[in-house]
Amino acid sequence: MQEEVTDRIFTAANVISFIRLIMAFVSFFVLIWSNNIVASILFALTALTDFIDGQVARRTHTVSRLGQLLDPAVDRILMILGVVGLLILGWLPLWIVVVVIARDLLLLVGGAWLLRNYRIRVPVIYAGKVATTFLFVGLAGLMLNMPQLPGLGWCDFAWLPGFNMVSSSWGIWAIYVGLAIGIVTTVYYVATAICKLREACHANAHVS
Repeated sequence: MQEEVTDRIFTAANVISFIRLIMAFVSFFVLIWSNNIVASILFALTALTDFIDGQVARRTHTVSRLGQLLDPAVDRILMILGVVGLLILGWLPLWIVVVVIARDLLLLVGGAWLLRNYRIRVPVIYAGKVATTFLFVGLAGLMLNMPQLPGLGWCDFAWLPGFNMVSSSWGIWAIYVGLAIGIVTTVYYVATAICKLREACHANAHVS
């Protein structure tokens, strides 16, 4: 049975999402203020509580249109704030930041546009959750910035931490795994969205 979607704004699930959104910005500013341990803890808590708002909405039968947008948006904003903060501190190369932000903006803006204009939702697949988990774990590890692991020494490129000769946080390896899985799942999401959009356009054409 499909859950009824409401237009309510002040639901318990939405309040939790708003709290998580505030925590995301707090962790960003704490990181910039160079308290990396506290920032790492706040970031990890915000990431770990991802499932709570969705569970509350379903269990209390208060799934809302705002919540359908806000829940994934908080995760995307948390991710973007995390990589930007680490870029500012010089702990993450620019190319990784660009890839993460481009992917998250595509999923965030594209998902919101499809939902608003065509009532289309692309279901999150398990691999997508795995990719997000690896990225969150990696970002939290980079924020903590310890322990430092020696580089493999395979190259001299400064933009490939872990593969060069410079020591780096263990979190960079989780980032690489998350990026690899994330790119594959993004291709799947885009392909699925295109198929659903074509079906919706064909259905509208037949109705008219």
